[in-house]
Parts: sequence; structure tokens; C-alpha cells
Amino acid sequence: MADIEFSTPDTLPQPNGYSHVASVGPGSRLVWTSGQVPIAADGTVAPAGDWAAQTRQAMHNVGAALAAAGATWTDVFKLTFYVVDTSALATVRQVRDEFVDTERPPTSSLVQVAGLVRPDLLIEVEAVAAIG
Repeated sequence: MADIEFSTPDTLPQPNGYSHVASVGPGSRLVWTSGQVPIAADGTVAPAGDWAAQTRQAMHNVGAALAAAGATWTDVFKLTFYVVDTSALATVRQVRDEFVDTERPPTSSLVQVAGLVRPDLLIEVEAVAAIG
């Protein structure tokens, strides 16, 4: 595991399940994933309209991409979420917490977009990790 320090300065608002700052120590190898959508390796799409299932599949895909580079969820220091609607943010956060270390949550950005590569997709997730 890389030397990653997470912090939330008192000069910023209290975050909901993420850290405001992550710094990576020297000698770490960085890993970036492409955005992962809720489509399984066999081409099966998570159920349309099901935020939990789609988020879980996208996060599973991120985990598989990380593993391919020798990284795990504990190595992740930055997540970016692209969603077509912010109404299910609580569900997205709940599923995210199944994957990340909630005691040391990664930094995070969430962007609402007009659409993704397919109209039935609700979410896309990408990660940045550091391996020591």
C-alpha cells in the first residue's frame, strides 16, 4: 500500500463520506482507470433505472480495472462520479461505501452530465490509486 494521507482541513465544510485532500508519498506508482459504466464483462447491462444495481456494477468494474494494475480499493485516493441525475445521490453514496474504506474515504467529485454513452446508463465512475 502506498503512503497516502487523507485530510479535511477545518477551513473547509465537513464532507459527506469523502476527504477534501489526499497526498501521495514519494515512490508510489499511480494508477488511473478509465470511466467504468454498469456493463458486466459478458455485456449484460445492470437494470435500467436501478441506481443501486448500476452503481454497484460500475464500482465492481472499477475494482476489476484496479486489480488488473495490481491495485485495490484501499489504494484509491480519488474517485470521480458522472451521473445523469443527482436525485439518487444517497443511493450512490451508500453503494460507494460498500467498496471504499469509510474511515479513510478517498477524495471525490460528482458531476451531473446530460447523458452517457448509452441512454440507459445512469452512472460512470473512474478512480486514481497509488501503489507503494
